[in-house]
Amino acid sequence: MNWEIRFSNQEITPWSGLAFLRRMMDKMGVSEHLSSGDMLPQPKSNRGYSALTIIESFMVSIWCGANRFLHTELTRHDQALCKIFGWKRSPGHDTFKRFFKKFDIERSSALSDHLFGWIFQNIQFDNITLDCDSTILTRYGDQQGALKGYNPKKPGRLSHHPILAFVNDLKLVANFWLRSGNTSSANNFRAFLEDTMRKLGDKKVGLIRLDSGFYSKDVFEYLESICLDYLVAVRFYIPIQKMISLQQNWLYVDEGIEICDTSYQSPEWDQPRRMVVVRQKMKERSKAVGKTLSIFEGTSYHYWYRYSAYVTNLKLPATEVWRLYRGRADSENRIKELRQDFGLNSFALNEFYATEAALTVAMMAYNLMAVFRLFVMKSEVQHTLSTLRFKTFAIGAYFQKIKGKTVLRIALTKQRRKWFEGLWNTSNQVSTPLKFPIA
Repeated sequence: MNWEIRFSNQEITPWSGLAFLRRMMDKMGVSEHLSSGDMLPQPKSNRGYSALTIIESFMVSIWCGANRFLHTELTRHDQALCKIFGWKRSPGHDTFKRFFKKFDIERSSALSDHLFGWIFQNIQFDNITLDCDSTILTRYGDQQGALKGYNPKKPGRLSHHPILAFVNDLKLVANFWLRSGNTSSANNFRAFLEDTMRKLGDKKVGLIRLDSGFYSKDVFEYLESICLDYLVAVRFYIPIQKMISLQQNWLYVDEGIEICDTSYQSPEWDQPRRMVVVRQKMKERSKAVGKTLSIFEGTSYHYWYRYSAYVTNLKLPATEVWRLYRGRADSENRIKELRQDFGLNSFALNEFYATEAALTVAMMAYNLMAVFRLFVMKSEVQHTLSTLRFKTFAIGAYFQKIKGKTVLRIALTKQRRKWFEGLWNTSNQVSTPLKFPIA
């Protein structure tokens, strides 16, 4: 078949589904909040892009699939998308780089306070569960702070080692710090948690859950000093393995699963602390999780069980403590989504605080998408951005003038129109300011 190619001047966008997100942002007052304050560097030329346009277009590029700076060209020439978001024109990737390079430690910190604090000041939800975790971002250039450290997948490679805090109940990022690659998970944890609490404002943290990277005397003593309930995975040092091997009071929980509630005092600790130990028989549990005890290496007993253990100051039954900690695994899903869909591993600049500022805006893009999923989509399944992109956002449309009124013509089959009309009405009902009822 012979095809003839012709061109059209009509402004058509493949991302008309983002109009629902734009409507939600308008009701929330996102643009007004981003424009307030003086922490954003402003253009020196009258022809320069406003800081608001740069921030918004960067987030929109991420929602459309960009996970590195060059990919932001994806939305640069989409005039219909510019109309949806109210921009005169969209910046290119060099503009984003120059903008974030203007951030130093003070501006990056102020940006973080501005973006994270606003979300939690305006959410009607309290007594939250906070999960803190760290991840390794492998680097291949000469970025500031990219140093050799613990990197299990790429040993010897330079990396950054950021720390993040998640509000598990709402699937939101509560805080983000970029750190050099040679830091440990618990490095500067006290300052990070104090900063997170400040951003949460008057929200009460009912429980904090940490992985074994935060297993240390200093962390326990600090959490106890501020009267915060904690649940921390244990590092399987040899003394702990010996203590576990001597336990006899195992209680049956389920087929192949037993639990032990005991106390343990490390030689470094001033007092004993409660420890809940779970063991799963590998023969009966094909997906048994945990670690084998290395002190049994070379014996048949070594291959029978996998163990996991938790230090806590909770007064709940041991089985409930174990089930509570299992919910922390969702933070791994959040980090995975941030890597794959929001460029956590890819938006890197040579300047340290430029990278931190860019990733902080990426965290804002994630939080707005989480709010969209939770309060507009209202789906029982928390779809990832890559799924939402093709389910909701990637829809062709064009603008048309009808009797002096601007209309966005969305190309949808009749079967799908009713659902999208409901989505539009829901996005239009989000209250202002952002005081969402959780129901």
